[in-house]
Amino acid sequence: MNRYTKILGLSLLCLSLATGCKKILDIHSSHAVDENNFWNSHDDTRTALIGAYGLMRAALANDDAYWMYGDLRDGDFKSYQRQDLKAIIDGNLNASFPLLDDLSNWRRFYAVINACNMFLEHVGEVKARDPRYSEQNMKVDIANIRFLRAFAYFLMVRIWGDVPLITTSHDGQFQEVPRTDQAKVLAFCEQELQAAAADLPYLYSSNDPQQIGLYYNEDAGRWQGAIARKLSAYAVLAHVAAWEGKYADVAVYTKFIMDNYSKEGHSFISTSTLTNSNGIFAGRTANQMVAFNFVYAHAEASYSGHIEELTLAQPLIDKQYPDIYVPKNTITSVFNEVNDQRFSLDTLTGLPTSENYFTNFSTQIPIFSKIKVIRDGNSSNPSFRIFSSAVLFTRMEEIALLRAEALAINGDQAGAIEMLNDVRGERGLTNYNSALNGDLISAIFAERRRELMGEGWRWYDLVRYNRIKQSDPDFMQLINNGGIYWPIAKEIIQNNKAITQNAYWK
Repeated sequence: MNRYTKILGLSLLCLSLATGCKKILDIHSSHAVDENNFWNSHDDTRTALIGAYGLMRAALANDDAYWMYGDLRDGDFKSYQRQDLKAIIDGNLNASFPLLDDLSNWRRFYAVINACNMFLEHVGEVKARDPRYSEQNMKVDIANIRFLRAFAYFLMVRIWGDVPLITTSHDGQFQEVPRTDQAKVLAFCEQELQAAAADLPYLYSSNDPQQIGLYYNEDAGRWQGAIARKLSAYAVLAHVAAWEGKYADVAVYTKFIMDNYSKEGHSFISTSTLTNSNGIFAGRTANQMVAFNFVYAHAEASYSGHIEELTLAQPLIDKQYPDIYVPKNTITSVFNEVNDQRFSLDTLTGLPTSENYFTNFSTQIPIFSKIKVIRDGNSSNPSFRIFSSAVLFTRMEEIALLRAEALAINGDQAGAIEMLNDVRGERGLTNYNSALNGDLISAIFAERRRELMGEGWRWYDLVRYNRIKQSDPDFMQLINNGGIYWPIAKEIIQNNKAITQNAYWK
């Protein structure tokens, strides 16, 4: 069995366990795999490592979950025809649709966590059995797994609030576990991410002092943007702190990124790189600070699991109307400054001067075409609907705007404006002007809205913005009553009596 077959086998096993259990937390571990044939060599640790990353990619891509959770609810997108998508957009998350039932179920994330727990329990066996498996290799592997597990827990807290904190894998019948207070879960995430950050290299297979030589005998290009690096951990740490409202910590973590981003090859990107079919969303690139890739050359492209499945239509692909679109009045109100390279209108003619984010603005249903990796951008045939865009969690512009948010709240107005202007300048906009752009916090979130459209941030930005401003009574009621979280799937509650429903959805 070659290593790629083993990777696929382990991933499918873990995913089938995650989706097929009658008790969602009764996730059997892959101890069911013959112990004589696994956890014996560093080939097995590579298999398990990549398998865990594959499970995370599946958790985010299945049902287009990443965008369903982050972009649809109370966001800029509207649904053309689909009632299930309209229910999410309107916040009717307990509506009776199969899609909403699936999205309310956290099993896909616990598949990731169980795979990570198994790895941590068995990696020492490989170290004892395979002399080729160095102490440094093991240390970096463990850091990757701790990063991935913490990231999964952070994502779940943003979606459901309190979730069971499980740090061991299990065979057979699993004891019912109640939900853990989210503050404890986030404290665990921070602890794990700090430990991961300490041991992760800036680069792989590049003679980084923390990862010398070829990582699993592959060159640097194989790992670029594919697995966590040191700044990946700091980026997620910054977001954990922001979700908790700990903006002094956000400033510390983002400063580390700003001081060291060149070590990983990160940079602020041009509008062309942001929106080109062969740009930041295509393949694996250094500028993907945290991303989960679908590489066409590795036969990973697919019809589903990409935002293009929801947003693209004619003339880009052979589909009459997109499932979701941004209405024209929203486009013009959000992109309301001249010379914005993402989208802008001529003030005299009313015609677009830039359409990098949208195609066919003059029609009734504009096409959101910012992200359009159609077979790695190499197909001119609109009937060829296979996509390979990455699920991109964060990049330099997002981190800069997060840092601006933290500095503004911490009272460093000059520093916040500098960060904001760095992003605005890349998109052809003039420097921030309070008379034109409003108060600084609002201007920062307005820039996030423009820059990160379609990247899974809008809902979480609304939550943070309203926690800061506290000026919208209806949204504050959602926050105070737990309505910002998703309901928990009935299947979970039925099969684990220790789990209780989020109060808002009872």
